[in-house]
Amino acid sequence: MKLPSKIVVEEKKEEVKVNPVIVTEESTSEITVKTASKPLSRPKTSSGFSINSFINREEKQEVEETIAVKSDHIQEHHFTETDLQAEWNLLLMQLRTKDQFVFNAIKSFKLEKIDEKTILVLYPSESAKVEFDKISGEFFNHFKRKVNNYAITVEYKHDHQNLKIEVLTTKKKFDRFVEINPLLKDLDDLMKFDLT
Repeated sequence: MKLPSKIVVEEKKEEVKVNPVIVTEESTSEITVKTASKPLSRPKTSSGFSINSFINREEKQEVEETIAVKSDHIQEHHFTETDLQAEWNLLLMQLRTKDQFVFNAIKSFKLEKIDEKTILVLYPSESAKVEFDKISGEFFNHFKRKVNNYAITVEYKHDHQNLKIEVLTTKKKFDRFVEINPLLKDLDDLMKFDLT
């Protein structure tokens, strides 16, 4: 079978005749405008964020709500610092497996018993406190039930000085062991340990 070398395409041209329309003053009064009964385009949907509302927003004052609790019938049993630390360590062990991110944020927190009704929480940073706030309600409710003391209040204190986590190098670890056992220094002089 032989293929043609050139393919010729014929185009048909249609003639379009345009009739000129002459508009006079008399015909303008008779013109009617037709409108659509439904919108031709879809209505715009809002993304929920408006730059204008963000710029023009008024800062709302937070209203502090206080809840009055009758303290006549609240149970106030004694609890010890050991009870508090045991529950705190249990929570940390559970968080280590369940939620590693929250565990890393709150592992440096310190909880102290101030008196029979007050627990002081020392936290290193505001971001860590935000993570602690996510689980604090559940923890303190559990603790109150366990020790049967529902009058416990919690106070927070920002204490970044005492809660710094120090990164220990091999040299620093060795120096701490030398403080405990000075004979290690003699062994280091003799063996020339590489502590870098």
